[in-house]
Amino acid sequence: MSKMIDESTSILGKRLAVINIGVSTFADDLEEQGVKVVRVDWKPPAAGDKEMLELLDKLGY
Repeated sequence: MSKMIDESTSILGKRLAVINIGVSTFADDLEEQGVKVVRVDWKPPAAGDKEMLELLDKLGY
């Protein structure tokens, strides 16, 4: 059961906007409540592989 968020109940009385990094279900739930969501498709560099990260660091990336 979703409750719509209006401007009077948002932080500081202003319309709420959220930047979502990664977890799409979190963004989905916010959008269902009328919150503006900017989705960022972010993944860790080199898929989090420590050895690859060290090599990229040596190359200046």
